[in-house]
Amino acid sequence: MHAADDRDATNRAPLAAAGLVKRFGGVTAVAGVDLEVASGEVVGVIGPNGSGKSTLFNLIAGMLPLDEGRVWLDGREVTGLPAWRIARAGLARTFQIPSLFDNISVRDNLLAAAVEGDWKRAPQRADEVLALLEIGHVADNLASELSGGQQKLLEFGRVCMRDPRVVLLDEATAGVHPNIRRIMLEAIRRLREQGVTFLVIEHDMEMVREICDRIVVMDEGRIVVEGSFAAIADNVEVQRAYLGRQR
Repeated sequence: MHAADDRDATNRAPLAAAGLVKRFGGVTAVAGVDLEVASGEVVGVIGPNGSGKSTLFNLIAGMLPLDEGRVWLDGREVTGLPAWRIARAGLARTFQIPSLFDNISVRDNLLAAAVEGDWKRAPQRADEVLALLEIGHVADNLASELSGGQQKLLEFGRVCMRDPRVVLLDEATAGVHPNIRRIMLEAIRRLREQGVTFLVIEHDMEMVREICDRIVVMDEGRIVVEGSFAAIADNVEVQRAYLGRQR
C-alpha cells in the first residue's frame, strides 16, 4: 500500500492522505485510511454500500471535518481547511447527484464555474469543454432541460473549467447511456494525459477495468485490498463480495 506519513508534507504527490478517521457517534465510517495518488494516475475506489467511500471523499474535499489524520495537495497540507480553500488549491469533485444551476444555460453553468479563475479565457475554455464533452448542441439549453446523463457531463464540464490538479469522481457514469459513458471515459483519458490526477468511486467494474491504473477496495472504513484490476479480480474475497463471483 502507498502509505502516506509526515514525509508527504514535503513531497509533490498531487494527493496524499495519512491516518484519516471519521466517526459518527459510535460508528467509525473511515478508520485510518492512508492514500497516495501520483500525477496523472487514475485510482478507483470500490466497495459495498456503507464501506466509507463517499465519506472518504468528503474528508479529502474538506466537506466533513476530520477526527484524525492529515491531507496534502501537491505537498501542501490542507488539513482542516474549508472546502472552498481546498478547491482553490486545485481539487475538484463531482457528486452522485449533479449539483447544477438548473435555471441558467449549459454555457452559463460552465462560465459560472470559472468565475474565480481566468475570466478572460473563460468563454474560449467553455467552447473547448463543450466540444470535449460533445454537448455543444445543447449549450443554450437550461440545465434543467438536460437528460440525467447530460447533466452528469455538464457537472464534469464545470470541474474541467476550474483546470484542477486533482479530481474526485463519485459514480460519474452510474445509470448513463453507453454513449455518455464513452464520452466521459475519453475525456478522463485526455485529461490524464495532461497530468490531471483522478480518484474515482465506481460500481461499474467494466469502467474500473478500462480506466483505472490502480484500485483500492474499502470495507468497514478501511482499505482492505489494493492493486491492479487483475490482482483485485483474482482476489477471492473481492470476487465474492464485490464482483459477485464464486470459486
